[in-house]
Amino acid sequence: MANVPPIPKRIASIKFGLMSPKEIRKMSATPIITADTYDDDGFPIDMGLMDTKLGVIDPGLRCKTCSGRAGECPGHFGHIELVAPVVHVGFNKVIRKLLRATCRKCSRLLLEPAQKQQFLDQLLAVEEIGHMPDDLINEVYKEASKVKTCPYCNEEQLEIKFEKPSEYLENGEKLTPTEIRDRFENVPDEDIRVIGMDPKNARPEWMILTVLPVPPVTVRPSITLESGQRSEDDLTHKLVDIIRINQRFQENREAGAPQLIIEDLWELLQYHVTTFFDNSVSGIPPARHRSGRPLKTLSQRLKGKEGRFRGSLSGKRVNFSARTVISPDPNLSINEVGVPMPIARTLTIPAVVTPRNIEQLKVYVRNGEDIHPGANYVFRSDGRRIKVTNMNKDDLAEKLEFGWTVERQLKDGDTVLFNRQPSLHKMSIMAHSVKVLPNKTFRLNPAVCPPYNADFDGDEMNMHALQTEESRAEAKILMQVQENILSPRFGGPIIGGIHDHISGLFLLTRFENHISSHEAYDILRKSRARNLPEPAGHDEDGKPFWTGKQIFSQILPETLNMEFAAQVCSHCDTCKKEECPNDAYVVIRNGELILGTIDEAAIGAFKGKIQDRIIKEVGPEAGARFVDDMTKLAIRSIMRTGLSFGIADEDIPKEARIQINEVLGKAEDAVQNLIKSYQNKELEPLPGRTLDETIEMSIMQKLGKARDETGGIADSHMGLENSAVIMARSGARGSILNLTQMAACVGQQAVRGERIRRGYAGRTLPHFQEGDLGSDAHGFVKASYKSGLNPTEYFFHAIGGREGLVDTAVRTSQSGYLQRRLVNALQDLEVQYDLTVRDTRGVLVQFKYGEDGINPTKSDFSKPETIHRIVRSVVNREVA
Repeated sequence: MANVPPIPKRIASIKFGLMSPKEIRKMSATPIITADTYDDDGFPIDMGLMDTKLGVIDPGLRCKTCSGRAGECPGHFGHIELVAPVVHVGFNKVIRKLLRATCRKCSRLLLEPAQKQQFLDQLLAVEEIGHMPDDLINEVYKEASKVKTCPYCNEEQLEIKFEKPSEYLENGEKLTPTEIRDRFENVPDEDIRVIGMDPKNARPEWMILTVLPVPPVTVRPSITLESGQRSEDDLTHKLVDIIRINQRFQENREAGAPQLIIEDLWELLQYHVTTFFDNSVSGIPPARHRSGRPLKTLSQRLKGKEGRFRGSLSGKRVNFSARTVISPDPNLSINEVGVPMPIARTLTIPAVVTPRNIEQLKVYVRNGEDIHPGANYVFRSDGRRIKVTNMNKDDLAEKLEFGWTVERQLKDGDTVLFNRQPSLHKMSIMAHSVKVLPNKTFRLNPAVCPPYNADFDGDEMNMHALQTEESRAEAKILMQVQENILSPRFGGPIIGGIHDHISGLFLLTRFENHISSHEAYDILRKSRARNLPEPAGHDEDGKPFWTGKQIFSQILPETLNMEFAAQVCSHCDTCKKEECPNDAYVVIRNGELILGTIDEAAIGAFKGKIQDRIIKEVGPEAGARFVDDMTKLAIRSIMRTGLSFGIADEDIPKEARIQINEVLGKAEDAVQNLIKSYQNKELEPLPGRTLDETIEMSIMQKLGKARDETGGIADSHMGLENSAVIMARSGARGSILNLTQMAACVGQQAVRGERIRRGYAGRTLPHFQEGDLGSDAHGFVKASYKSGLNPTEYFFHAIGGREGLVDTAVRTSQSGYLQRRLVNALQDLEVQYDLTVRDTRGVLVQFKYGEDGINPTKSDFSKPETIHRIVRSVVNREVA
């Protein structure tokens, strides 16, 4: 009968209550009467705070209550008999409500019998359907506290005031905890039921403590420092204070000390018990360590980010994980992650020994820890763990039996989870395949950076080695990178070309590039391309050449057909597609790029139309292969042509500089004319604006227009042979605005969308005239970054920049808090197999997930007709 499994039981209900003094004494293993912990030999003192009846933490000792060793014994409570009752700080509000709602003489609830019965019936009805009756209980307290004369003994009720942290004043006189406890003891059971308490589990007088439970030693273990000294836990320190004051109180009371000293000691005992429960009560100074650090007592252990719930239960540090700096490796697939050898040797994956794998596992065990891939531990059938060492590895390999488990080292092809914090969406953690590499960083294909929001300026990432076959299968099916190329937010690709990938393919596919066979094979050698097609033509020497478009076509699936306007050109809607002067209209027929230039709109992260179409028409595997090949092709292309960017790229000719100065001069004149008409009261206010708002808006408009014009001038003098323009036009990095600011004019600095106004009285800086509304006096920077800012411009620029930094910090903290609130609100919702959304009780939240049941990753990416289709279906459903 010993091996019969226990019958599973279902929990019918859970009741919360208060612990009675009787219960505290009953569950206590020993009373605690001395504040000392260890004797001179380092042995726990009997009836002291580390008494072995409370559990053991030192090896070699056995618990006197359960005879368990350290690690086996869960710990047992003790208790301290308090010389005088004290208020439990956690129940301040309830005590205050109860004092106001019960009679000061007979302790009855200040309601008529009929009223009581009515509230009790309502309470039982609400509890029966499983709702929280808080509002109803508050109503009971509210009605009872309005009564001024007791309906049972006709005693007049006096006003009760509460003063933080735990003082109750009746008509200006302080109520002692003993008096409060006496009142509560006389409250009849039927009245306790009306205020929502069960008299068997919670009586109000138990909120006034006469016995203090002492947590087990395992809850507050002491540590031995390097010096050999013991350092006690914060809770133990607090309990020492409570015992000492308790003893002093008793001694003084027995010695007949004056009432004033007794009251002071009682207050001190109240303070120590209060800070034992919660060391952050407003109105009292926190108890501190000798170093000045506030003690972490019971409440602080549970509350907040580092507390028990958020820090140890909802999320925690785990085994089988690694963290290090990331660095780029474009030769890896997007599905792979490069793992440093020391990490691969430390992290293990359990493999159960079976007839199919026993020979392979024997090899791993014989390799031991030093030869990779090896094994670090072996678990026998009885659960005993054996570490694999150079001494025992051959012996262990021979002894290996079916059913044993070998913890083998991580090797190429293992599925792991890879994550970067802050993890703000589901693509912040994805499954990758391991590729063990030398050196000390995790290696990542740069195309996978956007979903992780990662860059290589010192970012660190976490890797988790999955421990079960089920978790590995689930990760590979649902979380592998190729399954997450399309974002569920907007239905388009979030993984694609970035920076050099876009510039490289832009340079490769723009117009007619003549590429020799040697160069063509060199560019394609890293990618899984098809064979080279027939050459596009022959040069003067008769040697064949291919175009960049042909080279790019080799990595496209043969079934791909699509056409779209690239972002390089803004005239695609007006001119004939085949005759586009900018070669910007992309046409792909049967996997051949016939027309157009590949830029961000074609292959970029967040925009790439090509990988979007490949995934939706061919599949995620083809999408991942395209991204891999495209990035390798782009990098080899950009290495062929070269693309460097330096300070000389912002140079503009002298005539351009003259034109820019003319534009800025005209703008300044226009601003001065506006100011004059404002001062002469000739300016017409804009609709719905005051005159002051109108002048500010008009000046901002004029100066903004001037900056854009200067940008246009600079842009016209920097052609597509300029590296900065190539990057901006192709969408690889930066914008024409960045170039404008670097080469022509930085423009107006703004704070909260307005020109800079604050500073001294009537002016922004002391060397401007009072009341000066001119562009210079309010933060217009005429200079470019290339020419350099003068001190005043630099100062205004710093003011504008500060706003951005503050904004970022504020937004980050707010969005983090908002996300936490949303997660907590939605965490128990589940999409069922019938597509309904329900909570854990089965209550319907949505009839169809997302109201429409549409998976954004399966719908057409940002097509107007798709949006119209969705709107139509919703409207039709509403009409129906």
